[in-house]
Amino acid sequence: MKVAALVSGGKDSCFAMMRCIDYGHQIVALANLIPLDDSVDELDSYMYQTAGHQIIVSYAECMGLPLFRRRIHGSTREHSVNYRMTPGDEVEDMYALLHEVKRQIPSVNAVSSGAIASDYQRIRVESVCSRLGLVSLAFLWKQDQITLLEEMIRRGIVAVTVKVAAIGLNPSEHLGRELKDLKLHLLKLNEKYGIHVCGEGGEYETLTLDCPLFHKARIFIDKYKGILDNPNSTIASVGVLHPLSFHLEQKDASYSTFHLPAVFEVEGNPTFTQASSSKPLDSEFDPDKGDQTVNFHISSTGKNLLSIGCWIQNSSKTSNGLQEDLAAVLRQIELRLGAEGFGWVNVLYIHLYISDMKQFALANEVYVKYITSAECHFGVPSRSTIELPLVKCGLGGGYVEVLVAREPEKKKVLHVQSISCWAPSCIGPYSQATQYKGVLYMAGQLGLDPPTMNLCVGGPTAELEQALQNSEAVAKCFNTSIFTSTFLFVIYCSARLTSSEKMQVREKLKSSFDSSDSPAFLYVLASDLPKGASVEVKPVIYAPEVEEETDELEVGKLRTPLENIFGKLQIDKTCYQLCNIKDKLLSCIVSITNTEASKICSQDDSAFDFQCGSKKHMTIIATFCASIVAKTLCENGFSWNDLVILRFYYPTSLLLSADLMDCVFSEAFLDLARDDESIKFGKEPLFNLVPVIGSGQSAHMDDLITCELLASKL
Repeated sequence: MKVAALVSGGKDSCFAMMRCIDYGHQIVALANLIPLDDSVDELDSYMYQTAGHQIIVSYAECMGLPLFRRRIHGSTREHSVNYRMTPGDEVEDMYALLHEVKRQIPSVNAVSSGAIASDYQRIRVESVCSRLGLVSLAFLWKQDQITLLEEMIRRGIVAVTVKVAAIGLNPSEHLGRELKDLKLHLLKLNEKYGIHVCGEGGEYETLTLDCPLFHKARIFIDKYKGILDNPNSTIASVGVLHPLSFHLEQKDASYSTFHLPAVFEVEGNPTFTQASSSKPLDSEFDPDKGDQTVNFHISSTGKNLLSIGCWIQNSSKTSNGLQEDLAAVLRQIELRLGAEGFGWVNVLYIHLYISDMKQFALANEVYVKYITSAECHFGVPSRSTIELPLVKCGLGGGYVEVLVAREPEKKKVLHVQSISCWAPSCIGPYSQATQYKGVLYMAGQLGLDPPTMNLCVGGPTAELEQALQNSEAVAKCFNTSIFTSTFLFVIYCSARLTSSEKMQVREKLKSSFDSSDSPAFLYVLASDLPKGASVEVKPVIYAPEVEEETDELEVGKLRTPLENIFGKLQIDKTCYQLCNIKDKLLSCIVSITNTEASKICSQDDSAFDFQCGSKKHMTIIATFCASIVAKTLCENGFSWNDLVILRFYYPTSLLLSADLMDCVFSEAFLDLARDDESIKFGKEPLFNLVPVIGSGQSAHMDDLITCELLASKL
């Protein structure tokens, strides 16, 4: 990509440019923001470093690149972490600056910044980039600061301190010192006081005088004066270096001063834009018009936390392709949310099932018309996307499930759009993870190499290992770990995997988790995955916001055996995985294998045929499944109102349509309610039926029916 680099003069922004070069990008322009008054060294800003700004103009000559500069007219007006366009805010000066860069250099498609730990800064850069259609590159994000400091010095960044403001840093002694000379002292202060060795807590700021990107010249400060802010402070004096004179020393003798790169002063204000959330009528399905035979299947579970699913019935008569089908489904969910007094802002998580992964980009075009940052002002929902054999089962091109919370203000969303070395970015209205009332719902993670956003090489197990690393990086942001706190782990596998590759994936997972407290595993064989990936993982993690005394997970333990569920039949314990956390959170995976199905149907005279499951046999199995759900909830002290997710996965090899399966399972749950007056269901089904190539507790994924249950009292 062609990159405009935000430069403050500090070591971080310069090293970020070097990382861009490492990953094959090209720096084509520099962009810098400075105070209105040249005599002012440092602004009271959480966004911009301005100490040493008098020297930044020379960066154009040192690097042989055009430099765009703008004076900061705004101030901090939007104080929340999640930035929304605010006229008069200092962020709008960055927008104006980069808007002009893009106008003059249309090939620019990315912006580099030196953000390491500040969500405040990163989110504002991402907001501006999003509005301008640019990609944010933040290759230092979440990197270990000690490692970064050592690498900066090793790779030739020559930087001096232009501000010190921390205990243990004395302006008279440490101001103007080179970074390499302060390294040991900074490490000692980190050990003694916990300061950030890269200065991310505002402990110090630097000015880069030379680095490998300065091909043409380097900078020498000839004279400066130190300015003390609070010299009588008993904790730490603040000192700023004010340069009085400096000069450049040419590195390239053939470089002519008669052909200096341009320096552009950016003035005025462009027309500010915010991403539109409007839905064009010509691409939106209107349920009040068109074919009146269209029927939508809507499911709904739970009370305080609920799941809503939607797909088109009888789609063979009404399907208009993936885009229009998906628009129709999203519109129906929007109407259903509205009927409950909700909106997209209430949605925590979205499962997006599509019929053709080759049309993923088209599906996204529809998706972003409904789910936007403006609609979801507490944070956009996390998401997983897979291709399923929807059309083969008589469904439309799109099928959507949403997890909905009544109190959206209590959710905590991690949405990093910058490409970095930390974890794969989420460029668009979907986030890496959403935490809500003690549970972390993580987006589906592929085995992507974060800085390149390409699938890692080495096959399915290598992709799985990378996906686990990516998931762990996200989990750490919530002070938890996928390896100790995951209670439900879904592994989507591509139908392209061979039997041996499936077993390799299973063995890799077994070796990654401690067998004594491993989560309940659910394998789903999907038609295809995004980017042609082999595996996609989706951990659901117990992550209380306030650490409790004991957070032990009870995995695979039942209070009593699940016997007498269906006559005298007892399900084989190997077909059952359960996790009960403090009687507040319950997850369960039940596998109805071919063997178990034969037992269940043994009272019938006809032999059960797995490949051609009849409606009669499926009715018996559905009744058993409804009973086992009721028994599981009851045995663990949960009610139907606590039910959050109830999915039944079934393979297309059954040759049963989605409409028939819906009819069979709906009748099974109605029978359950008729037999027990204490059970009361709403008008809509409380389960979702998901057609797959295969599913199960094992990597063989050859279950007849797999049940996934999640209930919560949190």
